[in-house]
Amino acid sequence: MENFLRDLLHALQKEGVSASALVHHHILGEPFSREREDDIIIFRAPLRGRVLYAPISPSFPSLLRQSIRSICPHLLHFHLPNLSAFWGLFIPEVRAVPWVIQWQSDVVASKIDRRMALAYGLYRPFEQYLLKCSRTIVATSRPYLRTSKALAPFVRKCHVVPLGLDPMRLKMPGQDLKKWAEMKWAKGSPRILAIGRLTYYKGHEVLIRAAAHIPDVRVFIVGEGEHGSRLERLVKDLGLRERVRLRGFMGESRLHALLATCDCLCLPSIERTEAFGLVLLEAMHYARPVVASDVPGSGIGWVVRHGETGLLVRPGDPQELAKALAVMGEISGLREGMGRAAKERFDEIFHIDQVAREMAVLYQNIL
Repeated sequence: MENFLRDLLHALQKEGVSASALVHHHILGEPFSREREDDIIIFRAPLRGRVLYAPISPSFPSLLRQSIRSICPHLLHFHLPNLSAFWGLFIPEVRAVPWVIQWQSDVVASKIDRRMALAYGLYRPFEQYLLKCSRTIVATSRPYLRTSKALAPFVRKCHVVPLGLDPMRLKMPGQDLKKWAEMKWAKGSPRILAIGRLTYYKGHEVLIRAAAHIPDVRVFIVGEGEHGSRLERLVKDLGLRERVRLRGFMGESRLHALLATCDCLCLPSIERTEAFGLVLLEAMHYARPVVASDVPGSGIGWVVRHGETGLLVRPGDPQELAKALAVMGEISGLREGMGRAAKERFDEIFHIDQVAREMAVLYQNIL
């Protein structure tokens, strides 16, 4: 989501919108910083810890007040879920400015991490009041909007604007990087890439179990998270160390090289906390087909067109996932055709310039 926000800030400049951002530092203990990228100012609030995946930043309210006094914005664009956004309810300078709420996902009462249901009971009153006070709510897909209980009371002021990415940032890898990626993949084997945080709703366990059903497959899982050790143990227990690799954090250039050389991207998420799947857009830009979970109520099934730009499977089913991945690995003509269709869909709908134009119209209507 950090990449989406940065791409959006720059694309809004082309639409005549001057935008800056206040975000949490992603590194624990780092001090406050103020950075400039072209004409964009990015304020980073110190991160002091996390509670149930949510960043904790005690200095956020004072920094929010200071940034408003410094910039004097015409409107504020909050991204939820975000505990720090609730400070806006209590700061007069914030309440004096119109709000746009970017609804990235519901706080889902997870069947996997049951602490989330209890936490949402405390979170919901503030969430609902924030939504009530907003001028406009932006959902990222119509399927997610239709199934969101949190947004149901406010559907009349909801608008759908999909997420997007800047293709200029997603550069094609040079020969050296392509050579590096080709050396990592095994020749003649299906190449499956998964990218995302190693957390409870991403379904990486399902992908690892699916790999056990596909002969000679190579699976790379790129990302960090609290489930890393658990996934490593599963790979070892299933005897898949030679075929499934958890590669941890990876820089953008090498990550893009793997994307450009894989047979397909896999997004095996199992809960609608995965509201959209921004990594799907990266794969589409590189003309890679996708195998993804068709999570009920998520936007994944809208981003990916089944049988056209990828294949959708039942969430949490390793055998069905294995069959879809095997098809992608075996039929080169199928994946190449889907890859071309995916690239066309990205250029038509998910280019960040198109997203910025739609957002700028919403801003103008509010003002």
